[in-house]
Amino acid sequence: MAQQENGFKAFLKRKNIVISAKRYGIDALGAMAQGLFASLLIGTIINTIGTQFHVPFLTQTVATVAGSDYTVGGLAMAMSGPAMAVAIGFALQCPPLVLFSLVTVGFASNALGGAGGPLAVLFVAIVTSEVGKAVSKETKIDILVTPLVTIGVGVGLSAWWAPPLGKAAMAVGRFIMWATELQPFGMGILVSVVVGIALTLPISSAAICAAFGLVGLAGGAAVAGCCAQMVGFAVMSFKENRWGGFVAQGIGTSMLQMGNIVHNPRVWLPPIITSAITGPIATCVFHLTMDGAPISSGMGTCGLVGQIGVYTGWISDIQKGAMTAITGFDWLGLILISFVLPAVLTPLIAMPMRKAGWIKEGDLKLDL
Repeated sequence: MAQQENGFKAFLKRKNIVISAKRYGIDALGAMAQGLFASLLIGTIINTIGTQFHVPFLTQTVATVAGSDYTVGGLAMAMSGPAMAVAIGFALQCPPLVLFSLVTVGFASNALGGAGGPLAVLFVAIVTSEVGKAVSKETKIDILVTPLVTIGVGVGLSAWWAPPLGKAAMAVGRFIMWATELQPFGMGILVSVVVGIALTLPISSAAICAAFGLVGLAGGAAVAGCCAQMVGFAVMSFKENRWGGFVAQGIGTSMLQMGNIVHNPRVWLPPIITSAITGPIATCVFHLTMDGAPISSGMGTCGLVGQIGVYTGWISDIQKGAMTAITGFDWLGLILISFVLPAVLTPLIAMPMRKAGWIKEGDLKLDL
């Protein structure tokens, strides 16, 4: 029995199959967000640029598939399933034949998962990647066996798992959005703080928001929480990191501070407290909604994706008749929640902590 167990462990090691929370909850989830960004999100941005600036090349049909017309952005958006699956496979260090086969698997799981497709892709792609790695190069006809097994298992799991996973994800997302509508103050705090923390942790807030289809008031609260972390850390650490750190955190990611947070967890308190303040202001005062692509809810000021998501949501709501026009109050809310309040509140909250010695000189220094 012990020999069989040792043999199985040796097989997993040889195949680079590492069953761990880090590999699946951090590496795979983070890669999935990148896949989403390179497809769904960038496609949304391209469509928005084309529509708002009247760029013919970006608004005209470039391909017609099965009776559906696609613009450049539309093609990118349509490839979100394959992009996510391949990104996950890349993070799990899949061999080439497994990686390429995940294109089909990602398309199937995303399509069958419906609006909750990203969550289905995550689960199906992880399992399929590991199965594909297990059979890879185990036969002399690897070029046939590995794609057949990978695609067969992936599509089979997609048909089995994707629909219920998609429904479950949407049910959770709808509950969060319903609860936020019902209790905008309390849920505004909760969603803002939790999504903001997820943004700074080495997991993917963007993938989480996409998986649960987080939009509406809940999406607005999520945007607030992410901005509080990114802009908050950027301004609070300006003395140590200057402009390079300001841009890297404010438009890049607050995840850069994780090493400092581990060293001194107290440095995380000012952005978290700020998110607890700006979240309910977003939901109760400005009624800020994020009705663009759900992934935008978890991006904050990263490439200004959160703000672009709010804007595209406004445009969509106007087209649907849910909104008559974008008002000055709307713009004021977006600017205050995204930039001004995090930039003002976070260093103010940090001030007494610095005086008390909770946050010391150099605690926020980045190795840039």
